[in-house]
Amino acid sequence: MKRFVILLVDDEERIINFLKTKLKLLSYEVILASNGVEALEQVREQDPDLVVLDVMMPKKDGFETLKELRTFSPVPVIMLSARGDDSDRIKGLEMGADDYIAKPFNPDELVARIEAIRRRLSSLEREKTPRELIVHGLKINFDERQLTVRGKEEKLTRIEWLLLSELAINAGHLMTYYDLLSRIWGSEYRDDYQILRTWISRLRQIIEIDPSDAKIISTVPKTGYIFNK
Repeated sequence: MKRFVILLVDDEERIINFLKTKLKLLSYEVILASNGVEALEQVREQDPDLVVLDVMMPKKDGFETLKELRTFSPVPVIMLSARGDDSDRIKGLEMGADDYIAKPFNPDELVARIEAIRRRLSSLEREKTPRELIVHGLKINFDERQLTVRGKEEKLTRIEWLLLSELAINAGHLMTYYDLLSRIWGSEYRDDYQILRTWISRLRQIIEIDPSDAKIISTVPKTGYIFNK
């Protein structure tokens, strides 16, 4: 069985060595980078299953690194930052991070969030989906994970694809906040409505003709969303 590979990116040697030891004891394979430039090289060469990415680093900070990373890889990313402001958290999520943890953090919490992402990846590999869906000017190819919007192919991040898939496969049915958060991010995130609103907004920017007047993904106030048939 292929081991789950985690890339740790941080310029604080004490933190990176501690996390490396802890994760290896849990049977993860760990590779390291001390700055954004090294991190991008490692992702290209090693193809890790998950990246834990610090924000404050030399050469390229975490946001710059994530922006470039998302041009060629959908690998899940957990960001770490000493700046715990909501604006930074939202910025990281909007740029394509899967999760954001403020420093100082509890190492057990980080491990729990890594485990949650690993479980989601495993369950998604086992799920069966339709091969293709054509609706609203969208062509969704589930086998190839490709989306064509009114004749133009669009590149989606991993989270955007998972969210679109869940909504489209259940077209015409209400998907509650709880359902979407639990299935895509894990049960630990079932009350994190802000992260869901952020990603729904991003997805609407891609698929809707007018995102401010959404026709494909409708909001059911205080409840959830429906992908309209």
